[in-house]
Amino acid sequence: MRLGITGHRGLPPEVGARVRTDLAEAVEACDPADLVAVSCIADGPDAWFAQAVLAHGGRLEAVIPAAGYRDALPTWHHPVYDELVARAADVHHTGMREPTSHAHQAAGEIVVDLADEVIAVWDGLPSRAYGGTADVVAYARRVGVPVRVIWPEGAART
Repeated sequence: MRLGITGHRGLPPEVGARVRTDLAEAVEACDPADLVAVSCIADGPDAWFAQAVLAHGGRLEAVIPAAGYRDALPTWHHPVYDELVARAADVHHTGMREPTSHAHQAAGEIVVDLADEVIAVWDGLPSRAYGGTADVVAYARRVGVPVRVIWPEGAART
């Protein structure tokens, strides 16, 4: 089972904790021998999901939106990002140089195209910028890839 991940970054700590639990439960329901996470490994749900899959014995494929992507992520996330890229069984690139909204959308589409199902940590609202979670979900639905939404009841983004 190849599971892609897309989700909101910058979740409040209490929402993040609930999301991490929900992601771990989704991963634990899978056979690790057949489990592959496809993730852009940004801070938040992307990295949490990748970590959960690796801890469960699955494999990781990383999707890098742009050559400058790592530098656009929070500095505190760089060690996690570097470790996950190093542990990835395969790394896919969009070929773009700058981490623009178009690069994020292109990477999201690669995640979808490589996945049997996409897990979306999504509040159901429109994206705040092109290439956000809602746009990736819309693309998945357009191309017929099933989407499983994870969003804690009563949760809100900041």
